[in-house]
Amino acid sequence: MESSRIDVLGIGNAIVDVLVRINDDFLTDRDLAKGSMQLIDADRALALYGAIGGATEVSGGSAANTVVGVSALGGAATYIGKVGDDELGRFFAKDLRAAGVAFHTRPTTDGAPTARSFVLVSPDAQRTMCTFLGASVGIEPDDVIEADVAAARVVYLEGYLWDAPRACATFARAAALARQHCRRVAFTLSDPFCVARHREDFLRLVREDVDILFANEAEITALYQVDDFDHALQRVRGHCDIAALTRSERGSVVLSRAEVHMIDAHPAGAVVDTTGAGDLYAGGFLAGLTAGRDLGTCGRLGSLAAGEVIGHLGARPAADLAALAAPLLRP
Repeated sequence: MESSRIDVLGIGNAIVDVLVRINDDFLTDRDLAKGSMQLIDADRALALYGAIGGATEVSGGSAANTVVGVSALGGAATYIGKVGDDELGRFFAKDLRAAGVAFHTRPTTDGAPTARSFVLVSPDAQRTMCTFLGASVGIEPDDVIEADVAAARVVYLEGYLWDAPRACATFARAAALARQHCRRVAFTLSDPFCVARHREDFLRLVREDVDILFANEAEITALYQVDDFDHALQRVRGHCDIAALTRSERGSVVLSRAEVHMIDAHPAGAVVDTTGAGDLYAGGFLAGLTAGRDLGTCGRLGSLAAGEVIGHLGARPAADLAALAAPLLRP
């Protein structure tokens, strides 16, 4: 088999993040549950945009954030996601490529605008997301290029993708090609509300198609409908080869069929914005895994990347992750 030229191929909803600081009254007045992710239509997206005032915009989406983390740590990353043939779509492509990620999915021309997600950051650093999926739901199985899957060490998909009509067929093609070319499939549950919407599909995927699973405590307990994290941990251990389960300030647990690693949260200053913490954890972990690092080191790289991103607004690294990670990688 030829050596891979892509470390991680990410597939997900291509979304421009609109980042804005708000107070709790902003959420209460609009009946938004703090910490949730909910889907909104075009009219509500316009209303929110008019209500927030100034904002920061950046190319985003869960899997896109993850592959940016891989790239920041020196890995080779490619992304598949659908944008509209519009100004925001062109911004998304340019911004992602500037982060070192290859992106060549053709934009949709059916009139659907590029997706955007309002990331509302509360004073306590919790993020509430209102997402208009727009063109991102136009992702199709044909957008998954066999040559990219064949060249990738890991194919990574996000749970949010399941809110797109053709997601199941897209995932099925990606997973089938990964198996055909002996590539690993990684999957993130994305959000407990997303798990609730698609629980049966997710359980089947974890049992049958997923080699590496990422989830936080709320997501993994929702998947198995248990209140106890340790119970969920034991359940998932029999369903996939590797699970990396994050627990906020309590760090994370990385387990395989033969190993269990308890990973401390990476020391950080004040928590400013938790947006992207799980995405960057996955990016750090996969950067380590595709570079041949042991599972404990992979977990610590994930913790480091997550710790960096929560110290500022937005889901992209502000510091040089490779330089920060260098002490962890010394012989």
